[in-house]
Amino acid sequence: MATFLQQVVNGLSLGSVYALIAVGYSLVYSILLFSNFAHGGFLVVGGYAAYGMLNSMGMNIWAAGAGAIMAAGVVAIVTERMAYRPIRERTSATLYLLIASMGVSIVIENVFVVTIGGRYRALPEVFPSQPIVLAAREAGEAALRFFPGAAEGLTPLLTISAFDLISLGVTVVFLLLLQMFLMRTRWGLAIRAAACDLRTAGLMGVNVNLLIAIVFFVAGALAAVGGIFLATRYTLYPQLGNMITTKAFVAAVIGGLGSLPGAVIGGILLGLAEMLTAGFISSQMRDFVVFALLIATLIIKPSGLFGRDIRDKV
Repeated sequence: MATFLQQVVNGLSLGSVYALIAVGYSLVYSILLFSNFAHGGFLVVGGYAAYGMLNSMGMNIWAAGAGAIMAAGVVAIVTERMAYRPIRERTSATLYLLIASMGVSIVIENVFVVTIGGRYRALPEVFPSQPIVLAAREAGEAALRFFPGAAEGLTPLLTISAFDLISLGVTVVFLLLLQMFLMRTRWGLAIRAAACDLRTAGLMGVNVNLLIAIVFFVAGALAAVGGIFLATRYTLYPQLGNMITTKAFVAAVIGGLGSLPGAVIGGILLGLAEMLTAGFISSQMRDFVVFALLIATLIIKPSGLFGRDIRDKV
């Protein structure tokens, strides 16, 4: 039981990061109706920006995180302006945007390989590494204590990584901030309107180019937060965004492309599936289970859990 609960906590932590990335992915899809495979590049930009600010500039994690969010957001805006807008202005076919996003992803990856190098890097230890233990006395009294306290006559029941709790909490905060932005601001209203019909929103007076730039900035910012946590959990390297982007796409498809709640649910389900598979079957089966879920979703409910009919979309 303790192993199951521990894997659930790990799965919620990893799934929350997937959800953060998948939400940005779905946000762009809901406006432009194409899968932005360059989204993983924004994640890598955020990770390397945080790494540089922490190591070279000596910033704390809060300043480095804010800088990484700005850097990834600006790169996302520049990507939209330089690569996607010229295509949007010449054709309405989203297939060309999809192809361009693949090219942008390769360009960003190779820029880091050429300029910084392809070796693996570890972020400094900026998050608490001390685990938290749910321990019990012999009489059955439960107490939540830091691990060193477990030696004081307590029997450890469940060990939870402080990093997992922090990543879960930060993700929830950013998702709530995004929800408030979408529901309480004028530009949030404009984004929701454009998600229904971008052309009509433009005819009603919405500055479409500015709106798309805001959407890309938000998506890049969310990817940067996810990139920092993933680089801390694993390591940082130029190809980090490749598999993560694929899994974020899987989460978005499971939840329903274009649906932000669906992206959150899909990310959580994916994280839980991965961690439970790794804990009770084999870590080598994690990717098999992920893509089996994708195939099952496409066969049973192609529009996803909360998605709209996507038969006419790319």
